[in-house]
Amino acid sequence: MSRRFLELADVADELSISVRQAYTLVRSGDLPAIQVGGRGQWRVETTVLEEYIQRKYAETREMVRNRPATELD
Repeated sequence: MSRRFLELADVADELSISVRQAYTLVRSGDLPAIQVGGRGQWRVETTVLEEYIQRKYAETREMVRNRPATELD
């Protein structure tokens, strides 16, 4: 059975970014999350993370489509 929620460390690992960067995504509202427990630790639902990844793929496709080939890195 897969987990419904991920800790920020798991999100960071999945996206190959730092935990601090994952926290920034959550605090900015770019990656929706909830706070749980007495210490208010952040949790990201696995389906929400997948939606975020798919949204970023769509944004990247659009960016590439709108940039001339000479501007591509």
